[in-house]
Amino acid sequence: MFKVMRLSFTILILFFAVRLLGQTAAPQAKYLPFVNQAGYNLGESKRFVCFGAPDNTPFKIVDTKTSQIVFEGKMLNNEGWFTELNPITAGDEYVVEVEGRGKSVPFWIADHLIEKISSKLAYDFFADVRGYDDLDKYDMSKVYGGGPSRDGGSYGLEAVFEVLQYASNPALYDNWKTELGDKNVADLIDLILWHAEFAYKYVAYNGTTGYRSYTHGYEGLPHMNYDYWNTLDQLAAVCAAYHSFLKPYLSKEKYLKYRKVCLDNWEKYDRDKMVRYWTYSVKWVDQGFQEFSEMGNAFGQSVFSNLNMYQCEKNEKDGNPEKFLKYAQESAQDIITNWDFNNPRHMWWIRNAEHITPQALAFFLMVAPDKAPKGTKEKLAAWALFMKQKTHNFWKYRMHSETEWAHNKTKELGGSPALGGSMFAVAYLLNDQALRNLAWAQVDFVFGVNPVGAHLSNKSEDRVKIGGYWEGVEEGWPQAHPNGYGKLGLVRGTLDGTPLDSQFPIAKQVEKIIGENDGQLFGKNAYATEGWCVSNRGWEATMTFSTLGSQQVKLFDADYKNEIMQAKPGQTITIELKAALNQDWNKADKGWVEIRHGKSPAFKLEVIESGSNTGLFTAKYQLPKGENGAKTVVSYGYLGFDKKATIVHKNN
Repeated sequence: MFKVMRLSFTILILFFAVRLLGQTAAPQAKYLPFVNQAGYNLGESKRFVCFGAPDNTPFKIVDTKTSQIVFEGKMLNNEGWFTELNPITAGDEYVVEVEGRGKSVPFWIADHLIEKISSKLAYDFFADVRGYDDLDKYDMSKVYGGGPSRDGGSYGLEAVFEVLQYASNPALYDNWKTELGDKNVADLIDLILWHAEFAYKYVAYNGTTGYRSYTHGYEGLPHMNYDYWNTLDQLAAVCAAYHSFLKPYLSKEKYLKYRKVCLDNWEKYDRDKMVRYWTYSVKWVDQGFQEFSEMGNAFGQSVFSNLNMYQCEKNEKDGNPEKFLKYAQESAQDIITNWDFNNPRHMWWIRNAEHITPQALAFFLMVAPDKAPKGTKEKLAAWALFMKQKTHNFWKYRMHSETEWAHNKTKELGGSPALGGSMFAVAYLLNDQALRNLAWAQVDFVFGVNPVGAHLSNKSEDRVKIGGYWEGVEEGWPQAHPNGYGKLGLVRGTLDGTPLDSQFPIAKQVEKIIGENDGQLFGKNAYATEGWCVSNRGWEATMTFSTLGSQQVKLFDADYKNEIMQAKPGQTITIELKAALNQDWNKADKGWVEIRHGKSPAFKLEVIESGSNTGLFTAKYQLPKGENGAKTVVSYGYLGFDKKATIVHKNN
């Protein structure tokens, strides 16, 4: 009997083995090559996927304008690489042709291309998704979720990441000043100020906020209707930015109000520590109290907030920066000690807030590297290794487990759009080019190098008409839910969906469905998750941290030949800025740097692109006639994103 059972069991194993081999064998269908539909940045990683193409299958890249072959290679593991292709001419389109598989949609290759087409949309979303433009008429009870963004509460942390976005590339955002508030002020700064005023107005609000599937508070204690504690995190970021770049736009009176409400409530609102088991959810995916979640108690959030208060207080005569530094160090140590990469509750289960943990540790090393706890960089290095292991597949997608690509039901929209930002930040600090390449692969995933072969945003006619879609993208997400709680149909830059587990390794058939979403559209349908403010926040973070590895300031002699570190007082030097400022392929763009001589106040100096599409911006500057040994510092960016070059005045 036992022999029969063993024989039956053996036959069953063989049956499933044969079935599995059949499922993983090369598909009969021939899929087109999937590329980043917009294109690729000069000097960065470039790849595409052609699912099912055998290894060593030849491919070529053709300039559609000249019909010339500009690159040739061979497929390996469903991928084709062409990182070395860095054409001088911008504006030409290219296609990938894989032998026997067809050709891709056209794409560009240009200086900081992704930043060119994405930076404004990254914050346009947050301008459009506000519940009301006029805060005096704002009715919290009628804004779903009760927050500055529709279908979102204070956990969105909009001001925190808007501050970081401007700090990363300020001259770029000064180009856009026509949509919000003061027409002489950058729209992004106006948006920061709007969110700051919202946070201040509702810093103690706990009234009606509409239907909620979660509440806030500790087990056994009264729960909040609205997570007003998180308003302080946003005000802390604005207080830090006041001393960096907001002083010309934010009155001292308002700044002092913001600072005071933070100081008065910091410990009372538990801003001094990591908050655990604070969100109670009734959603099936994360029922009960959550140690960390996307709902306002993300792992690492307190590192950001306390570092921002530390930077604020350093600039005040009566400030207490050491208190906030201690809080930040304790919160960072919590991450170093307790962050478990194998615990999904610390990783992908947090969903849209997962990106905050590595970015918070990275931010510590950016703004106060000598004060970060021991082991900070090592923890990030361990995370980087873990991510390399989890993305070891031809999509470069971070898999959930050995048996599951992605979740089979719930939205994972914040994953890939946000993961790139974390990889950019950590790669910069570790000088890890392989990790930076993986970060660009996450961007490619957003733009169509994914099993559905579509950008993660639906390309509706309405969005295109209002300038709310990415230039150069042909195929948008096949499904959309434009009239859900967030009413995102007419919101620029909305991300709508992402592949679920059933779409991996390839979506064999996809239907286009607009306006329907019951959460059960699996199999042949791609599933639209409706988007969310915290999903787009992750994409905003990716656009923010991408600049870390590609911007720099250098100083040269007057002839722009030799890089120098010292010069005579009164001597003319050449300043060079490399930054993501290229917005027009037909003319030289402009930007600015800040110059500080000794203890004198900083001032801005205009720099002009050295030629169309060079991405290098220069200006001549005559050093002041000062004492021997004085220093002049040229910088670009703020709050840890700043790039600096220093020149010492030497008479001999």
